[in-house]
Amino acid sequence: MGGPVTVAGVLFALASLSATLCVVGVLVERRRFRNALLGGTATVLLLMAVFAQLLRLDIGVIEPVTVVVAALLIVGVLVLTGFLLINGVVMMRREGRRPANLLSLLAGLVCLAVVVLVPIMVRVENRFLTALTFAALLLAAYLGFLLCSLLAYAFVYGRMGVRPGVDFVVVLGSGLIRGAVPPLLAARLDRGAALWDQERERGGNPMLLTSGGRGPDEPVAEAVAMADYLVARGVPSEKILREDRSRTTQENLEFSRALMIERLPDHRCVIVTNDFHAFRAALTARRVGVNGQVVGAPTARYYRPSATLREFVAILAEHPVLNGAICLALVVLGVVVGLGR
Repeated sequence: MGGPVTVAGVLFALASLSATLCVVGVLVERRRFRNALLGGTATVLLLMAVFAQLLRLDIGVIEPVTVVVAALLIVGVLVLTGFLLINGVVMMRREGRRPANLLSLLAGLVCLAVVVLVPIMVRVENRFLTALTFAALLLAAYLGFLLCSLLAYAFVYGRMGVRPGVDFVVVLGSGLIRGAVPPLLAARLDRGAALWDQERERGGNPMLLTSGGRGPDEPVAEAVAMADYLVARGVPSEKILREDRSRTTQENLEFSRALMIERLPDHRCVIVTNDFHAFRAALTARRVGVNGQVVGAPTARYYRPSATLREFVAILAEHPVLNGAICLALVVLGVVVGLGR
């Protein structure tokens, strides 16, 4: 007969189940956000199981472990807050004050507010302040869990090798500057050309497909400027398809899919974007039915934090009802617990 069921044993079992479902999900369809959530859940449950096991063994390490973990969390939050604030200032100086460039600064200010609330709550006995702090901490924990899960899975997804045998290399547009290809887009095109060369060296005969319409402030369509960039670097013009109508990532993929089906109904492709955008583009590709893996091109380090936060917000916005309900429930729980203290 087995021993008694323990909290640690249940948590280990749940962690194993989550990890198994994550692996199965990756094997069946790697372009799903639920894989990231399952992987994050497995990690959290595993850490909880280890802590529960330490409590059960009572070997005198709980207090020092708790102190160390708490200290690491505090230092980590402070370092993250400072990094986001500094990066926000750098983004404003280099990229301007558009709302999309202010996300890292805004995130840093929110982290700073939460950090300041906690010691104030401890020193000031106020039920409203306590309720506000608990609600803020629960929201921060939920969003932090989602963000960490996304970052970890996106890191893994971005390092999955491209299988040989692709028929098209699709490069997504990202905007021109005075009609010219900027460094961000050039990185995508260079990665796309390298993948095209690699497939040809393997004996394939792929087509390059540049995707991007003409914006109101652009003299030519992005797809045309992108194709000219590739031709100037040695790619034959007849090996490039130009999708010049799209305005969004979803349209990029939908219109590109139509062009690929027209030439080869049973095709497989690889899609190139920047590394911070790769996983969301993969989610969109699955949703619109594109048969292809997404790979990322390098991005300037100072640009990546704000861009990653923008992608995170966009992924959350794709499930507004679910995330809104969870956030509302956490706020209510935090208020109830805070007022009950």
